[in-house]
Amino acid sequence: MYAARKLLQAQGSSLLEGRQTGLTYDASSLAAINFNSTIAGIEDADVVLLVGTNPRWEAPLVNTRLRKAARKGARVFGLGPEIDLGMPVSWIGNDLKLLGKLPKNVAEAFANAQRPAVIVGAGGLAAGALGASLALVKSLNLVRDGWNGFNVLHTSASRMAGLILGYAQPGGIADLEKAKPEIVLLLGADEMDPARFAGSFKVYIGHHGDNGARQADLVLPGAAYAEKHGTYVNTEGRVQRSERAAFAPGEAREDWTIFRAVSDLIGSPLPFDRFDQLRAKMIEEFPHLGTDGLIAFDWSPPKLNAKAEGAIVYPIRDFYLTNAIARSSPTMHTCSEELLHGRTVQEAAE
Repeated sequence: MYAARKLLQAQGSSLLEGRQTGLTYDASSLAAINFNSTIAGIEDADVVLLVGTNPRWEAPLVNTRLRKAARKGARVFGLGPEIDLGMPVSWIGNDLKLLGKLPKNVAEAFANAQRPAVIVGAGGLAAGALGASLALVKSLNLVRDGWNGFNVLHTSASRMAGLILGYAQPGGIADLEKAKPEIVLLLGADEMDPARFAGSFKVYIGHHGDNGARQADLVLPGAAYAEKHGTYVNTEGRVQRSERAAFAPGEAREDWTIFRAVSDLIGSPLPFDRFDQLRAKMIEEFPHLGTDGLIAFDWSPPKLNAKAEGAIVYPIRDFYLTNAIARSSPTMHTCSEELLHGRTVQEAAE
């Protein structure tokens, strides 16, 4: 993502966006869109309100921690369509207006909480719940000494890294669409509606030949996560490093080397020739990414419209086919067919 950013900057472009499905939430304060309680810390919460999230499908490890909290006595309330999360949940309805006036039992539970928490999911973000959820911070006393109970749960790998690097336009991907770019780089973009850039020349850089590759005019095969060194930032703002476990097959290359080669071809060479040089440049520009572990984001939430209304729709419809690697797996397709859709898959006799 950093190499792609530098390549576009060299061409005078700042059209960067990582929220492929059209999300437009305010990204001016990273603390306001981070999972601040931390994944391990959420199990210490004693009252939790879920706003437009299905953590069992969107973040199973977070759901496991929530189940541990519930087993220790935490009360869990849910705003959104009723689903089975494997623990007792008191569902309060599916209208965001409820954030403006919480039911009496919910308000009373939070009034007596020592470690209250709110978790806003992608369904809540898509419905415009961020401002109304942030308005609860003061009324529910979510942020106090030693505890920050306001959380946003992202569904995409390293979404926080993309937000740190500036992959967020004020109007989301619609801003890129309005600009009518001649060339669009799809960096592993497999969830985007192909109709958005029908008139643009689309270059896909990614792996597994998924949806993004099928709509592209040119495919430059990149390496999968296990085939390259990298830096990732998870939903709680934790910087993590990965090391290459295997070399990419065929003509596939590590993504940054593709951008480095393209920069030579267009006469604007990027200022790094090796991965360590790339990482050093990235850390120089974004110091947050230089130290392993949790990033300390200053709590400075933006002032957003606190009014919200309407129903929530969860974004994930098929748990087993949520990414390019899973969608290329026959086993995951079998799980989807049998476990979600109730269809029996025929197998040959041994």
